[in-house]
Amino acid sequence: MKVLAIDTSNYVMGIAIVDGADVVGEVITNLKKNHSIRVMPAIHQLLQECDIKPSEVEKIVVAHGPGSYTGVRIGVTIAKTLAWALKIPLVGVSSLEVLAANGQYFQGSLSPIFDARRGQVYTGLYAYEEGQFVSKKNDRIVLLKDWLKELKEENQKVLFLGNDLAIHKTTIQEELEDLAIFASSSLNNPRPSELALLGVTREEQDVHSFVPNYIRMVEAETNWLASQNK
Repeated sequence: MKVLAIDTSNYVMGIAIVDGADVVGEVITNLKKNHSIRVMPAIHQLLQECDIKPSEVEKIVVAHGPGSYTGVRIGVTIAKTLAWALKIPLVGVSSLEVLAANGQYFQGSLSPIFDARRGQVYTGLYAYEEGQFVSKKNDRIVLLKDWLKELKEENQKVLFLGNDLAIHKTTIQEELEDLAIFASSSLNNPRPSELALLGVTREEQDVHSFVPNYIRMVEAETNWLASQNK
């Protein structure tokens, strides 16, 4: 099965084409540039270079959040449009899960980190157990200090991954000490090929009702609701 994967949920833009278990092509950039004007040209170029016609794509897999609200919306909108136009299945995968998949050879727990400001992070806890990738704690937005206390109680080594680690590394080290392991910089970019492989066997979702997983409401919506309750 030929799968096209799209991830624009953070600064990293990732596009990949996977055919069965083979990664045919992959594009990854980590730039503060507008995804909305770069994604479709990147998809077009990758398909061309891989000699694959749009009509040959059999499934679309998209990182559906959490992350940048704008970035998540761009990726989901493009994925939905392509799936609808090509009349092929659409699957959404957690953006945090995609990042955690980079740590598949680590013997312990995996905590992907996206900064959520005000001392908060988007995270979850994953692990590879008996060859299977499993979620040990659901994705969430949480105060980092609360998350670290929760992890400390488990008394197990944790691999932290993500391009936002530099913001929180000192706090993590102070709280977890030797229990905290930090991924090398080459593992901090979520790989769209991992996204494709995660999504290839998952059940398709309805294109029309498919929505991003922001985990929390956008700030404008939160402020509006607060004003209505006054």
